[in-house]
Amino acid sequence: MITTLNEQVKALEGQVGEYFGQHPDAEIYRSQPGMGAILGARVLGEFGDDPHRYTDAKARKNYASTSPITSASGKKKVVAARFIHNDRLIDALMSWAFSALNASPGARAFYDEQRAKGLEHNDTLRRLANRLVGILHGCLKTRTPYDEATAWSHRENLPQSGVAA
Repeated sequence: MITTLNEQVKALEGQVGEYFGQHPDAEIYRSQPGMGAILGARVLGEFGDDPHRYTDAKARKNYASTSPITSASGKKKVVAARFIHNDRLIDALMSWAFSALNASPGARAFYDEQRAKGLEHNDTLRRLANRLVGILHGCLKTRTPYDEATAWSHRENLPQSGVAA
């Protein structure tokens, strides 16, 4: 029975890759670090493919629930995580952020910097996912594939790909 299920999973994986590859934005999604056909299809499916749905990166981040909620009064400022969210989307984004750690030196440097500040693993992945959603939005808006140098150009001392840090 497990052998049959594995064969069916393999066939379904091929179909998802084939149909996802026909989408006009597929190459932009696949160019993102740590995102393949299956994860790309999940993220695309949850965000939707209407190019005018999100007016800016902040709107996409808010929909994804990766951006924090900030409320301020005259005396104090509170920053909290969003607890009401699309579970399937946030799961896909957290998987993407985790996969990006090995695929992108910029993502790894961002993660390590946040962890050095004392943040927990899940909070750091959420922050990385928030950054990656912004990068994805920029790539979709300009119709250009992901470029490591452009995405993380604001960071100093970024380790180069293939070079031990």
